[in-house]
Amino acid sequence: MKRVTLLIATMLLSLSAISAQEVKNIIYLIGDGMGLSSVSMMMVENGYEATIFDKANNVALQKTYSADNRVTDSAASGTALATGHKTNNTFIGCTPDGKAVESLLDVAKAEGKATGVVVTTYLQHATPAAFYAHTESRHNYEIITEQLAGSSLDVAIGGGMEFFRRVYGDNIQNTIEKQGFSLAKELTDITQHNGDSRLLALLADWEVGSNQGTYLADATREALRILEHRGGDEGFVLMVEGSLIDGMGHANDAKAQQIEMQGFMGAIEVAVAYAAEHEDTLVVVTADHETGGLSIVSADANFNLSEQGVEYRWTTGGHSGAMIPIYLYGKKSEAINGIVENTDIASTLMELIR
Repeated sequence: MKRVTLLIATMLLSLSAISAQEVKNIIYLIGDGMGLSSVSMMMVENGYEATIFDKANNVALQKTYSADNRVTDSAASGTALATGHKTNNTFIGCTPDGKAVESLLDVAKAEGKATGVVVTTYLQHATPAAFYAHTESRHNYEIITEQLAGSSLDVAIGGGMEFFRRVYGDNIQNTIEKQGFSLAKELTDITQHNGDSRLLALLADWEVGSNQGTYLADATREALRILEHRGGDEGFVLMVEGSLIDGMGHANDAKAQQIEMQGFMGAIEVAVAYAAEHEDTLVVVTADHETGGLSIVSADANFNLSEQGVEYRWTTGGHSGAMIPIYLYGKKSEAINGIVENTDIASTLMELIR
């Protein structure tokens, strides 16, 4: 009887361990400024053929307001998505009283996982910075740069070399190497990196740039390769940002936003394909807020016509307070449901890897 009891106890402990570790990898993709209308626009442009968004295993909605404003900026929303805490607009990685809080990547690192960020803007921008930095102003670029150099990230790919010049002058290479990073300045440098050391890829002085074709998909693929190597059996967490969807919303430029959306969707395709081959991987796709107040309207009020056409119209050059979609693929895609706070996303992801 004692043997049977011991056997049952051992089995329960094993099952508990398996359950706790069932999400090994998380790929967290954030389309800066991507609202539901941006997604709808891509469906219209695709002739209503299925896009990568249609292939999600689960869909939810998030509320985006910040601690001090009904309409958030990228710093407050990025902090919510990264840390599970509401904060004031312009604050990065800290609460409204200035207290630094841990991010999803901090939790992942504490669990022995590799961590990384990939962006099309500069790495010191609000959303990526929320995953590794702590400051009461998103515009403290020199402070954020120092925190990036001193971070525990395994992979960071994007722009932002100019901020490193301002802080470190001619000592960029030595500074980065002393912090344990290898420095890459071209995408080809990344493809040749074997993953034995941490990688900081500064591919542009400022933003990597708009209309970069397959850059985000290629960079995501390389980041996954390196993080898989560095994370080993413990896995990894990667944040990927389609950064310039937001800028095209600010500019009220539908065609340009479509191009940025295509680039972001390419990165989602890479992530979902990876999850299909690695069943312990969860992919979460969302945005920090909507930009531009985009609407898709009939081009003609006469609905007796067989086709009135559509027009893309913008209502603001700033952000809006609209709810944002969440698309989930792969392992534990049922973990986020219904209408949630933006903070709930990070909190749930932290629970899945602890």
